[in-house]
Amino acid sequence: MNSLCIVIALACYAGSSGCFFYGRGSGARRILLSGIGLLGAGALFDLVYLVAAGLQAGNLPVSNFAQSLTFLALLVALMGFGLIARLHARVIGIVIAPAVTIASAAAYMLERHGRIVLPETLRSGWLPVHVTLALLGYALFLLSAGVSLLYLIYESRLKAKRPLPGPGEWVPSLETLDRINYRLLGWGFAMLSLAIVTGAIWADATWGHFWSWEPQESWSLITWILYAGLLESRLTVGWRGRRAAALTIAVFTVLVGSFLGVSLIHPGHHGGNFD
Repeated sequence: MNSLCIVIALACYAGSSGCFFYGRGSGARRILLSGIGLLGAGALFDLVYLVAAGLQAGNLPVSNFAQSLTFLALLVALMGFGLIARLHARVIGIVIAPAVTIASAAAYMLERHGRIVLPETLRSGWLPVHVTLALLGYALFLLSAGVSLLYLIYESRLKAKRPLPGPGEWVPSLETLDRINYRLLGWGFAMLSLAIVTGAIWADATWGHFWSWEPQESWSLITWILYAGLLESRLTVGWRGRRAAALTIAVFTVLVGSFLGVSLIHPGHHGGNFD
């Protein structure tokens, strides 16, 4: 049943991606609305899977990399759904839907290896707090990178004097996209900061030390410093627009590389290796 939910969620996300791309090209409003509906349906099936897996394991279902990816896909889909609704900009789905499709597909392929149950030492109330904050931060950074990509694409179209929206489509202004990027970065940085603090508290309660400099912790700190520098450059140097968008994508690339590399190669106390 759990695997079926992942398959259905993946199908919904893939269908949503197709609807957004086809609807963007054809200007068919009904197709775009179907894309939004499929995105929401995929999130619903991911939620059902995570609830069922959590009840089965007796803890937040993030005991391996596959489950973490499913949780991340759910958060991105939900926040992306809200962003589309608030801005009335369906074009954002072109970025969100493929991202959750890729995450869901990877989760499905990795889930075949089975689940790992957390040991008693890690069955703590800090688990849902720490992991949720971390994945919320990652989801917000993903959305900020997606908005930055749209900014760069639309800016290049403006310079080439090509029309921005498709037939019957409305898109946010470049100024609006830049402002959204800044807010997403700010909230993502706050979530990541809280995730690091709660993780340190949890580690001290479990292993007797706040920090062990294992790869996941080290890369989290590096990522935190990079995003802190990015936000500082916007506040003090005044970097906006194209430069800020390009830097957002560059820092997010580092985040993705560290998240995938550490989780798959050397997870340490993260990603299913709890020894």
